[in-house]
Amino acid sequence: MSVTDQGFTIDDVRQAEQRIKGYATKTPVMTSHRMDAKAGRKVFFKCELFQRTGSFKFRGAVNFLSKLLEQSKDGPAPCVTTHSSGNFAQSLALASNLLGAKAYVVMPSIAPQCKQDAVKEYGAELILCTPTEQGRVAAKDKVVEEKGAVYAPSSQHHDIMAGQGTMFTEMFEQVDEKLDAIIAPVGGGGMLSGILVAAKTLQPGIKVIAAEPELANDCYQSFVAKKHIRQDHYPNTVADGLRISLGDVAWPIVRDLVDDVITVTEEEIKESTKLVWQCMKLCIEPSAGVGVAAVMSDKFKALSPDIKNVGVILCGGNIDIDSMKNWL
Repeated sequence: MSVTDQGFTIDDVRQAEQRIKGYATKTPVMTSHRMDAKAGRKVFFKCELFQRTGSFKFRGAVNFLSKLLEQSKDGPAPCVTTHSSGNFAQSLALASNLLGAKAYVVMPSIAPQCKQDAVKEYGAELILCTPTEQGRVAAKDKVVEEKGAVYAPSSQHHDIMAGQGTMFTEMFEQVDEKLDAIIAPVGGGGMLSGILVAAKTLQPGIKVIAAEPELANDCYQSFVAKKHIRQDHYPNTVADGLRISLGDVAWPIVRDLVDDVITVTEEEIKESTKLVWQCMKLCIEPSAGVGVAAVMSDKFKALSPDIKNVGVILCGGNIDIDSMKNWL
């Protein structure tokens, strides 16, 4: 299927740009000679660690909630709920605070304490659940039933995806050189889907590559098998933001549009995260290190030398310092 048959289009991304204006930060694109030398290409890093709440997720949360409030402007303000490992939880909490809606946020009990604390500080009601996908969904369903809340998926909704696609529309204008490829980490697939639709519309020849931990490689398995394969466990990767399976809404978009999926080891994730800290002085979280590990990988380096300019999404900077001590 074509880029125009994915449930949302570049027009939705452009509308999202208008909704998030004044709320979301236009994050910088940064470069590093040292990182270029190590990658063997010119690399442009989209720094979503500087986004409000410390991750790209805020874009989608604001777009989703703004549109919901537009649609219900003649009635009472709706309350919302979500389940999230942390970054979308914080994003929906702050978006709700700014836009005047009540938020109930479900998080797995093993979510980083820094992310739990932030959700409460942004004004949302925090609900902890068992650290499985089934546990998260069950806790969210209970909130929907008891509070009458509208469910805001962390990734599996076209309004969320359109909001995340604004990363590429910004980057398209910020980078003077034509990007030959862009690498985006993948968990649920909302960010990847938004970037795929935006990138393949604005620059049809660009290669879009998903980056994924080997321990949570359901996107890679699905890509190879050409059918949706979900994880049957909750993977214990250091990239805690990428533990969730590729979603049902994202899968057709990824199936039709993604050019490749590169998986990376836990050691590669840790080393790439530290490399960005050391070379660029950017305090990214390990989930962002996954994209960096992919651009540094032998598989990526073996791709065509015509791929000279590469975008990498540094998706967030919400580090759990206590857990980080275990692998430094």
